Amino acid sequence: MRRFQSIISRIVFLHVLAVAVTSILMSVALSWLLSYATDNIHDKAMQEQAIAVGEHLSVDSDGHFTLDLPLDLLGLYSQAYGRYSYAVTDDSGAVLFSSREDRKALFPVDPRSATTEFLQHRRGTATVSGASVKKTIGDRTVWIQAGEDLANRDVLIDDIVADFYKNVGWITLPILLILLLTDIAIFRRALRPLREASEIAESIAPARPGVRLPTKELPREVRPLVSAVNQGLDRLEEGFRIQRDFTADAAHELRTPLAVLRTRIDLLDDDDLRQALRQNVDGMAHIIGQLLDIAELDALSVEPAEKADLHAVAAEVAEFVAPLALAQGKDIALSGATGPVWVNGNPDMLGRAVRNLAENAINHTAAGSTVEFVVEDDGAISVLDQGPGIGEDERKLIFRRFWRRDRRKQGSTGLGLSIVQRIAELHSAAITVENRKPHGARFTLKFVPIKS
Repeated sequence: MRRFQSIISRIVFLHVLAVAVTSILMSVALSWLLSYATDNIHDKAMQEQAIAVGEHLSVDSDGHFTLDLPLDLLGLYSQAYGRYSYAVTDDSGAVLFSSREDRKALFPVDPRSATTEFLQHRRGTATVSGASVKKTIGDRTVWIQAGEDLANRDVLIDDIVADFYKNVGWITLPILLILLLTDIAIFRRALRPLREASEIAESIAPARPGVRLPTKELPREVRPLVSAVNQGLDRLEEGFRIQRDFTADAAHELRTPLAVLRTRIDLLDDDDLRQALRQNVDGMAHIIGQLLDIAELDALSVEPAEKADLHAVAAEVAEFVAPLALAQGKDIALSGATGPVWVNGNPDMLGRAVRNLAENAINHTAAGSTVEFVVEDDGAISVLDQGPGIGEDERKLIFRRFWRRDRRKQGSTGLGLSIVQRIAELHSAAITVENRKPHGARFTLKFVPIKS
């Protein structure tokens, strides 16, 4: 059987199949019942006609049978009408009376037959169906036969029987269609809690690890599965929390030894050695600071009432990184919107994201070039560099934690862009990466602007 992706489509398909089979079987059964009822009515009518003929049968004083039918019965059995016929036979099979043109019996006579029998006999192209009723008059027994030529049967009854299946089919189709539409509406309503649970499941992310799927309105058959999923989410949240706490605790514990180590390094007499060790310690401190940022971001959420001015954030970051850029022979530029650009967000976290983008741009742009901040009125902030750009195959990798294009290069931790992506997720912002011409990259954070 074809596999359907939707539960509704599976249920509807199987239901339509069941209804179609049921409709066919019901039509056949009703057609058979109608035919059976028609045959019963016919047999009863033939029996009554035979009895009616027998009521006008008598034996005279000479012992001969006489049959005196009234005019209405004579007309019914006339050759001109040709639909009904009768015959009377004795126990030897001799025909005493017959309305047939050949004066023969309608059916073969069996002396051992029951009091009433329903028979059908074919003569040439004609088929006669009727009843044979046994009757005793005095001490003599006769069989009175009454039959109907099926070729001349009531046209109305024949049409009803012949067209019943077709008519029922035409009636069944619209009923089936109405039932199908009703079922779809019922199924959609019944599965609405599942759709709502699916929408809630889509919102579960590291920023919202405590969200759970509701079980109250779900069907009883699905509830154990959803409960098991919620239990799995509980375990994942607990493991996530343990990992986050471990990262934060380890980073905090390393800060003090690094501070002590930096102090002792400053006491060294060898300037070259002191400078080299200080750079190593500063690199380690930078990694620890970023680990603490990640741990903090994993536990934070953006309040709906918080707002930040992207222009002010960009200006502050540009001022902060300017000494670093100038020390490497690079310039900083700020362009775009001149007034406030308000978005929903935490100014400190947005500052971290833009600062990481700026430091990344400074590290990858050549001396004598410019790192530019562009703030747009539609809630976008971009950082542009004049470095080698980002290859298509690297654009998804660069946001992974600890991923670096060149692991031999000093000063890169592979955490900066992952922090940017995490901050973007917390603010429901889109982050895009584009290459510039003739060279360079453009990182853009797009937020939904709000009125001040």
